[in-house]
Amino acid sequence: MDVRRLALLRELAERGSVTAVADATGRTPSAVSQQLKLLEREAGLPLTERKGRGLILTSAGKALARTAADIATAIERAQAVWDDFTAHPRGEVTLFVFQTAGKMFLPGMLHAISSVPELTVTCTDAAPTATHDYADVAADFDIVMTDSSGVSEDWRERGLVSVKLLREPLDIALPADHRLAGRRSLSPADLVDETWIGVPPGLPFDVMLRQIEAVNGVPARVEQRFYDNTIVEAMVAAGHGIAILPRFTTQTGLGLVTKPLTEVRASRVISALMRPDRAERPSVRLVVDALRQQAEEIVTARG
Repeated sequence: MDVRRLALLRELAERGSVTAVADATGRTPSAVSQQLKLLEREAGLPLTERKGRGLILTSAGKALARTAADIATAIERAQAVWDDFTAHPRGEVTLFVFQTAGKMFLPGMLHAISSVPELTVTCTDAAPTATHDYADVAADFDIVMTDSSGVSEDWRERGLVSVKLLREPLDIALPADHRLAGRRSLSPADLVDETWIGVPPGLPFDVMLRQIEAVNGVPARVEQRFYDNTIVEAMVAAGHGIAILPRFTTQTGLGLVTKPLTEVRASRVISALMRPDRAERPSVRLVVDALRQQAEEIVTARG
């Protein structure tokens, strides 16, 4: 079977439609469909079937798509061995970051790799999981920095490589003149009946708020929800409510204080997520190593 056609089958499994595969690979939908039909002839079994106006994978197609991912990984691994033998890491590495990860990691990481010749890291920032599924974003970037409560089962099912960078504590942010601002730490019981400035549902901060609700046995009153932590900081400092914010990047002072929370696991995991074939590239490995080193420095300096 043709390796390039196998790659198209894998893309269909990842992206879900012929149109999306065509857009991602610079082909027309008809050209993609034609290549998949040729692959079916090579395989000797139906790999796709009609569902509505689109195509979905048959059980044979899903099995072959998983094999295609293994083949792509093996090819990249062989190429990585050769690249390591013949040259230093080179080329472009694309990196997707969310706001606070970019703030923490990018300045130091980019400085660390600046002396590597012929290596370019192109970074893109965006709002996190409420608008992007990290596993989906991994199809378009070499490295995706993730913000989660742990390793997602979906990542494992898709065969993605996850490298834990650090676990960051999450604190309760309060106005400086709040009745609880003088406490050394807070418990969920201390926060009953407070007004919250939240984040969109599903993000790690919101997951922690759900844990606080579970401990207290009453729902939290969320006044506003924002993606941008700087807006949350400003709202809290102005006295509009309290919030859950990350310890390492929250700007305290100017009317805002933070306190650690007891009785619930108050933290988030920041990881680097990659397709397995891309994780084998020397240039990608070098950038991940630089991110790891930056994580160690962050924990040492702020932990």
